[in-house]
Amino acid sequence: MTRPPRKKNPTFGIAVFIVVAILLVIATLIYNAIREKHEFESQPTQVAPVASEAAAAVNALKPASGAAQ
Repeated sequence: MTRPPRKKNPTFGIAVFIVVAILLVIATLIYNAIREKHEFESQPTQVAPVASEAAAAVNALKPASGAAQ
């Protein structure tokens, strides 16, 4: 005796598709984060010029030490 053919369950296929899509998004986010981190670390640091500009701006706002208040 032959059995009637089983009907395929589309829910399982959609569940697999959703899981694969979510894993792909997570992998993309991790890849982009690592790539941006390497790009950021490879740039030369320019802390000194920014700090000196900030100090110059603060000194420009201060009144002279002998000025009357």
